[in-house]
Amino acid sequence: MEPLRIALYSHDSLGLGHVRRNLALAHALTNQLPGLTGRPVTGLLITGTAVAPGFRAPEGWDWVLLPGVDKGPAGYKPRNLNMRMPDLVSLRAVVLEGFLTGFRPDLIVIDRHATGIHRELDAALSRVRAEGHARIVLGLREVLDSPDTARDEWDRLGGAGVVRKFFDEIWVYGDPSIHDPVAAGEIPFSLRGLIHYTGYLATGRPPGAGPNCMPGPYFMTTVGGGSDGHALASIAAATPLPSGLGHLIVTGPQMPAGDLRQIRRLATTGTTVVAAVDDVIGHMRRAAAVVSMGGYNTVCEIMSTDVPALIVPRSQSRAEQLIRARSLSRAGYLEHHHIGTLTPQILAAWLAARLGTRVDRSRVLLNGLIRVPQLAAGLLQTGPKAAALPLPARESESAGRVAV
Repeated sequence: MEPLRIALYSHDSLGLGHVRRNLALAHALTNQLPGLTGRPVTGLLITGTAVAPGFRAPEGWDWVLLPGVDKGPAGYKPRNLNMRMPDLVSLRAVVLEGFLTGFRPDLIVIDRHATGIHRELDAALSRVRAEGHARIVLGLREVLDSPDTARDEWDRLGGAGVVRKFFDEIWVYGDPSIHDPVAAGEIPFSLRGLIHYTGYLATGRPPGAGPNCMPGPYFMTTVGGGSDGHALASIAAATPLPSGLGHLIVTGPQMPAGDLRQIRRLATTGTTVVAAVDDVIGHMRRAAAVVSMGGYNTVCEIMSTDVPALIVPRSQSRAEQLIRARSLSRAGYLEHHHIGTLTPQILAAWLAARLGTRVDRSRVLLNGLIRVPQLAAGLLQTGPKAAALPLPARESESAGRVAV
């Protein structure tokens, strides 16, 4: 039986959120699509972060590593290569077009950025659509950013018409009863007909195989990839612990070495500081409480447990983490605190009040990793979208101009 070919793209500048989301999807599609379609799965995970191949990919998948980009005050810039950003974008575009047309995927899922960095996917998606072979999906986390910022990004993309030109469907990885990005003005209202809400990509994430780092009762602090987690990790490291309780701090593989050394120097007695653990979800489930930043994947992992959680969202770059933390806090599924007013004493008091408690999160739609393979199977059974006529030079259709 000819395998289904799937390509999952993430641009990857800051953090590991995009590639971790695609990795969870790759495992779910590999495990479930054969039963839904009668065909095995093989695929490419296209990423721009050099640490991605350190994660375990499903059997039948391989990594495509793009030249890296970073985010500076003036926008995207080359991470390592000494070249102009336009030249780097051109290089990435050539690589993307080569792999997407040469691999001939049946399904392409683009994470978050519809046409990549500076529209690096335009040529590849145009050629794939003209050949009429692949179904193409835009995958979006449930929170994009503040409405104004999201509107500007859609305008730079070229408006909703670009999405209608290239994409068959939009999968929003969230529960609209918690946060609806269309109603919030983060996604253009005119795209609502393409949208399927999948639920959070929470339950069913593949567990790791590593041993438990903590032998006894403990609480856990995690800061995602770690590139911007120094402030929270520093406060957590200095937090006094109740008698008999340990503390596991996972700084993330992208925390600079100097910051990691400082966190270890600050650590109170009973605190263990590690860069990474293989089984994050397993450690969370065994913890008495969890403190974390508000990235999508970490929050999904927390939501798959009944462990009390305090979210300390990123305060720079994007409003995404704060919006997510507020929406889930309003629904009663976790709590949040601003990094600017958090102290070790406040954190210790929160921890003491939450020890021995559990949180019922059973009413939230957390089965996105089951729903996505079902959507993929249904889409693959339909004919591919006909090649669209070229758009005018610029179609600007901003998000949020029509209220729902």
